[in-house]
Amino acid sequence: MQFRCHGCGTTVDAAHALPFRCPQAGAGDDIDHVLIAEPPDQAFPSGAEQNPFLRYRTLLSPYRLARAASLSDAAWSEIVEELDAALVTVDGRGFRLTPMIEQKRLAAALGLKDSLWVKDETANVSGSHKARHLMGVMLYLRVLEIAKLPAGHALRKRRLAIASCGNAALAAAVIARAADWPLDVFIPPDAGAAVKQSLQNLGARITVCERRAGEAGDPCVLRFRESVAQGAIPFGVQGTENGLAVEGAHTLAFEMAEEFSRIGVVPDSLFVQVGGGALASALTQGFALACARGVLAKMPKVNAVQTASCAPLARAWNKLDGLDLAKAARHRSRFMWPWETTPASLASGILDDETYDWWAVVEGMRTSGGRPVVVDEDIIACARDLARRHTGIQASATGTAGLAGAMSLPGDQGSIALIFSGVER
Repeated sequence: MQFRCHGCGTTVDAAHALPFRCPQAGAGDDIDHVLIAEPPDQAFPSGAEQNPFLRYRTLLSPYRLARAASLSDAAWSEIVEELDAALVTVDGRGFRLTPMIEQKRLAAALGLKDSLWVKDETANVSGSHKARHLMGVMLYLRVLEIAKLPAGHALRKRRLAIASCGNAALAAAVIARAADWPLDVFIPPDAGAAVKQSLQNLGARITVCERRAGEAGDPCVLRFRESVAQGAIPFGVQGTENGLAVEGAHTLAFEMAEEFSRIGVVPDSLFVQVGGGALASALTQGFALACARGVLAKMPKVNAVQTASCAPLARAWNKLDGLDLAKAARHRSRFMWPWETTPASLASGILDDETYDWWAVVEGMRTSGGRPVVVDEDIIACARDLARRHTGIQASATGTAGLAGAMSLPGDQGSIALIFSGVER
């Protein structure tokens, strides 16, 4: 089971080394290092399982690694079901297919001529899609342990670590608790009291990270990287830090593609909220796999939505201006660097200093004919209020930021798909 860095070409055998951060990252070469699993050669599955990590298992690298290590299909099911049962105990719910519904009232309120479809992730594990990312990582760790592979040596002596103050941190804490694995969470000083209390209740160890003079980038990410350098396992949702983090959320795209295929609809446009970029990266990759296997006739146009107070992806897109992406991957700092000012927005969950998975998102936008969309605060607030009023889904402003993007573009966007993720807390 090989992972390959899209920037430098380095390969990692996932049975013998952890395919998290590229071994060449940090060398100061200005290359965009991200490890990506070799693509599966299996057909799109046609099972009836309601747990996405069972239903789509043949497309996931931890499952393929398990089979290559002589674990049976039944053994994989046992790993998934054991973790899922523990999640029910910890969080009151496990992983199940989440609903995608045509929202006619919301479409009418917006004056849309075509259909508007919303995938509701607010009732997923820990209240957002973030747990999908981290379940993929945890399943890999469990395969290493059970198959006794070299990369799993002494794993349980190492703590998990994540930089986040919101949905990703809560997802990490829930899954870590279910797996009985200690977790360190690096958060900013302004993290919400409710989130901090929930993290503590779940047994996570919290470190508050102040900005240091002369230091560029998110201080939480910087302290997280220091922890990883000292032996912690990166358990976050940035693909740059963990090559498996993006893949778990492919299941979200698989569910959407399968449902669109069933009802005979191909959305023209997908608007997706972007902070660090893992969600958009996962969706573009997942939809591409589904299209390659004939589930959908075409990719929807992927439009990446950021706030006006922090839009590093849109800045990178403008600087690329048609340049070859392979060359851009070898000159990262020309296109992606930390946002210079401290941002503020109702959509606080997409205020990442950098779009860490920028390259894959740009590739997805280019391939599909999409574009970045930058939205103002009044549209963000309006989108949140309209979403709640006309769908009944109690998503946060971050979770409805994709809708804000759809509202901000003039003209006919055709049929639209959105993801509401992150319950209002």
